[in-house]
Amino acid sequence: MRHRIFGRILGRSSAHRRALRRNMITQLFLHGQIETTEAKARAIRPAAEKLITVAKRGLQKDAAGQVHARRLASARLYGRESVSNLFDELAPRYQERPGGYTRMVKLGRRRGDNAEMVLLELIRD
Repeated sequence: MRHRIFGRILGRSSAHRRALRRNMITQLFLHGQIETTEAKARAIRPAAEKLITVAKRGLQKDAAGQVHARRLASARLYGRESVSNLFDELAPRYQERPGGYTRMVKLGRRRGDNAEMVLLELIRD
């Protein structure tokens, strides 16, 4: 039984899993959508939504709060471009939205290994 076991392993080591999560969330914020397997999308979706919430809170606070929020986001993303995109474009877009910033659209099964594929996209408001 999996009592009190949190998170998805995805058949990877912890460092590989963390790098995969950072890379996929970065690409989601840069491009607005990514095509991936359903298991990976379910693994990264909560982390991506929490980062958008951190960015929204960073917009409301004073200068020190904004710096703190940017540092939290940059610790979880690759590249300055993705952090600036998160704070300059995405956070103001979702300022009035209380949550649910992403959508998963099922695309069917992948031909090679029959994995369920989804399109994980940011909702346009």
